[in-house]
Amino acid sequence: MKKSEINFQVTLDDQNIPEQIQWTATENPNEGIEETKSIFIGVWDHYHKGTLALPLWTKDMDVLEMKRFYIEMMGSIAESAIRATGDEAMAIKIDALCKDLSQTLKEEMKAAQQQQA
Repeated sequence: MKKSEINFQVTLDDQNIPEQIQWTATENPNEGIEETKSIFIGVWDHYHKGTLALPLWTKDMDVLEMKRFYIEMMGSIAESAIRATGDEAMAIKIDALCKDLSQTLKEEMKAAQQQQA
């Protein structure tokens, strides 16, 4: 049986706020330590029939980047839902929400750029 490993290392400041997030994986094509600003890990708790979620982000991650990260995560969930459940209707609804949120984010980004100018 083949095994694969994913490891995360989170460096915290003195207030336990993530300053740096690094990860490695046996299946990573880059074969090294990668740095990221955010991770979101979801685990199904079969005993309590619910999701255990671990969202982490570094204090230097921009709010607009975070919003994009969540939108893209939901888009990935839509794709995964089709493969895992075959429920195209659910995937279409999630995808429609992502498109709507993407448009809203695009407008927010444009407004932020105008304020900086």
